[in-house]
Amino acid sequence: MIAEAGLAALWLAASLALLQLALAAIGLAGGKSELLGAVRPVAVAQGGLTAVAFALLITLFLRSDMSVLLVVTNSHSMKPWLYKFAGTWGNHEGSMLLWVTVMGVAGAAVALFERALRRETHMATLGGQAAISLGFYAFLLFASNPFARIDPPAADGQGLNPLLQDPGLAFHPPTLYLGYVGLSVAFSFAVGALLTRQVDASFARAMRPWVLGAWILLTLGITAGSYWAYYELGWGGWWFWDPVENASLMPWLAATALLHSVTVLATRDALRAWTVMLAVVAFSMSMVGTFLVRSGILTSVHAFAVDPERGTFILALLGIYIGGALALFGWRVGAVREGAPFELVSRETMLVVNNLLLSVILGLVLIGTLYPLMTEAFGHKVSVGAPYFDRIAGPIALALMIAMIVGPLTRWRRDRMREVTRRMAVPLVVGGLVFLTLAALAWGRIGILPFLGLVIALAVAVGSIAPLWKRNLRRTPLFAWGMVIAHLGCAVSLAGMACDSAFTVEKLVAARPGDTVETAGWTLRFKQILPIAGDNWTALQADMEASRGGEPVLIHPQSRFFASPPTTTTEAALLTRWNGQLYVVLGQEADEGRWQLRIWWKPFVTLIWFGGFLIALGGALALVGRERRGWLLKWRARKAVEAAA
Repeated sequence: MIAEAGLAALWLAASLALLQLALAAIGLAGGKSELLGAVRPVAVAQGGLTAVAFALLITLFLRSDMSVLLVVTNSHSMKPWLYKFAGTWGNHEGSMLLWVTVMGVAGAAVALFERALRRETHMATLGGQAAISLGFYAFLLFASNPFARIDPPAADGQGLNPLLQDPGLAFHPPTLYLGYVGLSVAFSFAVGALLTRQVDASFARAMRPWVLGAWILLTLGITAGSYWAYYELGWGGWWFWDPVENASLMPWLAATALLHSVTVLATRDALRAWTVMLAVVAFSMSMVGTFLVRSGILTSVHAFAVDPERGTFILALLGIYIGGALALFGWRVGAVREGAPFELVSRETMLVVNNLLLSVILGLVLIGTLYPLMTEAFGHKVSVGAPYFDRIAGPIALALMIAMIVGPLTRWRRDRMREVTRRMAVPLVVGGLVFLTLAALAWGRIGILPFLGLVIALAVAVGSIAPLWKRNLRRTPLFAWGMVIAHLGCAVSLAGMACDSAFTVEKLVAARPGDTVETAGWTLRFKQILPIAGDNWTALQADMEASRGGEPVLIHPQSRFFASPPTTTTEAALLTRWNGQLYVVLGQEADEGRWQLRIWWKPFVTLIWFGGFLIALGGALALVGRERRGWLLKWRARKAVEAAA
């Protein structure tokens, strides 16, 4: 009865979403803001029911209930419990139920905790969230039922894709989905503000925590997914410009632009229409990503291959939501009053430049991702890969990093170019010294983009901490620390990317046990090949000793075989040092007892993911700092009122 109870909870949640939308529509049409008191509990109950449905699906996976089709096709009784648990969302139907669950719980949180919005806008926001949820409920209930039974039950399951049998599955997809759904809340805020014509600074202050939270989670999800692909796929790369990777990058780019724009609106009451438009674009990109991953039109290690009918359903949802939001924007944008003015030399202008550059990168990535699909629809197969993205988006990304130096050193509203130039003196000097040093040591031996990347990364690192100069660090607000750390994280990641691109050493050899291989100052002694067995796999493991002027360290690259489903995977051996990472992959057996070995030395590659962590940490500090400051202001105001009374 667990599956039936889960399906019933989904139907009830969908019914409550319809009721929530109806109540909000009636309240707005009749000017009855008091109906918000009825909408709130419905939203909370809806979120609770989706959580119950998802918890029941997890239970079915943990119990290996082979009478449920989804469990049979995506699990196995012999799998470790972690992969049974995480396997709940390692498939199409389960991931969509996770999406709906997070959306329902987010709507409940908006109903319970949001107090900054005006009543009409709050009600319209909850109505917008219900409208989005309804489409996904329909998709689950009519096209992708996760609780479908089979009769008779199967003897055992077909197993989970071995590439997904990794602890990263427990972290990466849920984090991304939390980010995606956070953008759906921002989208609902924008729709609510347009409907009630209340696009102002108070609306931005209410929306900003949701945007910032979504951005933090997207940053963590993308960073974790990059590292997971890096060590799991055995290709030695951290980003492949895979269409599904782009599907997560595009919402992040839009969310980054939205975060800066909503900050301008909340702080200086400017960029009103632009902020609303970016909220629509950010959620649109998450919907485009959903379509790419689940439509079956892509062949990718990340994609869920499903039938075209479901893809058509998602495409229809995308057209309804995005088309409807754009139509609403076009209808109501004339009612959005112009915000506060600002001068050409000001922080607002630099944030506009930031937004424009991010938007251009987003457009280029979107074109490069969709162009092969469009040409294939007309019978022409075209491949768009890393060279396009690196050459087209790379220079603009570097320009964006330069703007990142200038922005925090520029004052709000109005500044003087002479003063801005004076504040930038130290970052410019550092960048110039790095340029001259690299030119003397490595000119012509590394590509122009990595060369400029290293120069700009060090200049950004210095520029990112410049706002702290001559300040009392104890009195510096927490959100200011967050900005500094996030920008520093961007510099750290850029330095890691540039070092990996410029200085990586790769060696492919065929070696016998007993042979010694030398590369990039490392000495690797191939000791032996051993068969080993895991919980649900067998493997051939190479025992190797790696040394670089010190005591040798044992490393164990593996070639694993999974019986259900039959798949062979590589498990790279990683040896991390302060200045880089040794990456070794065991390939197939060659002739005369030799084994293929692929070896990389990747200087400072770990800075890429450390920088991603710093970016997310900076966002978290900014979120806590902003919320803490808002709470303190409200507390002081309440105390002042009490004292006056």
